[in-house]
Formats: sequence, C-alpha cells, structure tokens
Amino acid sequence: MTIETVGVVGAGQMGNGIAHVFALSGYGVILSDVAPESLEKAMATVRKNLDRQVSREKITAEARDEALARIRTTLDISELGQTDLVIEAATERESVKQGIFDSLLPHLKPETILATNTSSISITRLASRTDRPEKFIGVHFMNPVPVMQLVELIRGIATDEATFKTLLGVIETLGKTSASAEDFPAFIVNRVLVPMINEAVYTLYEGVGNVKSIDMALKLGANHPMGPLELADFIGLDTCLAIMNVLHDGLADTKYRPCPLLTKYVEAGWLGRKTGRGFYDYRGETPVPTR
Repeated sequence: MTIETVGVVGAGQMGNGIAHVFALSGYGVILSDVAPESLEKAMATVRKNLDRQVSREKITAEARDEALARIRTTLDISELGQTDLVIEAATERESVKQGIFDSLLPHLKPETILATNTSSISITRLASRTDRPEKFIGVHFMNPVPVMQLVELIRGIATDEATFKTLLGVIETLGKTSASAEDFPAFIVNRVLVPMINEAVYTLYEGVGNVKSIDMALKLGANHPMGPLELADFIGLDTCLAIMNVLHDGLADTKYRPCPLLTKYVEAGWLGRKTGRGFYDYRGETPVPTR
C-alpha cells in the first residue's frame, strides 16, 4: 500500500513531533486533538522547531514553509478517515487509547493502517479491540521526534507482513532507522531505560545520593548526555510510572516494582518539565533540585 496522507491523534509532545517529521518528508498530515488550545500550541511548537532547523541550516526556509502548509488541524476525529495511515499518540493509558480507536474506526477506509505510538502497552491487546488487527502496528517514535533517529516497530500477533513492510518503507522515507521489537511489555528501549530511571529514583529514595549527585554520577561516570532524574523529568514522571506499572503487571517480577517516591511525585502532580516541577523545579531561570 502507498502511504500519502497521515492522520495523527493527539497534539502533545509526541504528536506534534510526528506531524513535523511526516510533513517535512512530503506527507499530507491531519493533526487531531480534543482541545483547540492544544492544536494551537502544537502548531506553534512545530513552527519553532522548523525555524530552529532553518537557523542551523538543516533545512531551507522553503522546506519549512512547505511542511507547515502540509499540516491541517481538526477537532473532528472523523476527518482522519480519509488518510492512509493513522498514528495514535495520546497519553500512555490503555483506556484512553481504546476510546480513541472506538471513535476512529467507523470512519476509516478499509485499507487504512492503524498504528499506535505506545511506548509499553501490548500491541496485540490494543489491536484485538479493532476491526483490523492485521493492519495494526506499534510505531514507537523517540522523544524529541524531529531529533531522535530510532523508531521501534512492533508487530502484534495478527499484524501481517504487508503492514510491517509498508511501515519499514515509511520510516525510511522519514530519514530514520527502524528497530524491530517483539510484543513484550515496554519493547526494547523502555524495557532497558525506564527500569534504570526507576533504580535512580530508588537511589534517591534510599538516600544513597541526592538529585544533583545521582545525575552528575551518570553523566560523568557513564557518559550519559542527561542524568536519569533529569531524563525522567523530560519524559514525564507519569509516563515513567505508567511504563513501570506495565512492566510490573505484565512480567510479574518484583524488580519492576515502581519506586514509592516516583508514585508520590506523580500523586503530587509533579510530573517534570511539562508541569514545572519534578525532580527539578523549572519555574525559575535555572532548574533547581527538589530534593
């Protein structure tokens, strides 16, 4: 199947990044969300990121303008029915994703491929609630989407070879590299990364080190570009907790038990950069550790 138009559900951090890279690669994009302010913020972010690429001479001003012209926004999810590929990029909660698919399915063309950007939830289980499990696939972009090169492709048990090969080709046209992952909780990247973050939170919880020392230790001692607690704030502590819960529930192993301190931060609404506070307080000119 030839993919020419792409629908993106969810205009948040991941959704606007996905819209950005598809539009820049020549695809027509319809970006959908339930809140008009989210769509306005998303388009402002896309423009800002494209402008940054122009200033760094990664793309031309003409390419920026053409990409922006290829993105259309809508509050009506039914408008995505005309697209060839729909990517769900909503919050990492299975009930939310299933609700989106339920609303979307009556409007899709029979040949439309349905994809999810989930970073941890079973592709097989999500697909089983749709009318096209053979045309359902996990397409996990890394954050920030315009910068990161990897995309995990995850087949559910029913995903057919044609769907998989189509997405392999699509990812290649975006100038990104795909890694094929089996449909196990959190796939490859987050199966390794998020338990490391959780262990860093335990290290803080148990008083082994403070926020600054833990992050400095991993940056200087393991050559990580960001410390694990800084990275957790960037990802979103709610997302980290959701992934740990998927791992703990799906693999039934106590080593994946979410740290109580991570849970406490999420309960407080301190979710990281997006809320202004997490393991760091971002409300001033310079981030300051909260512990």
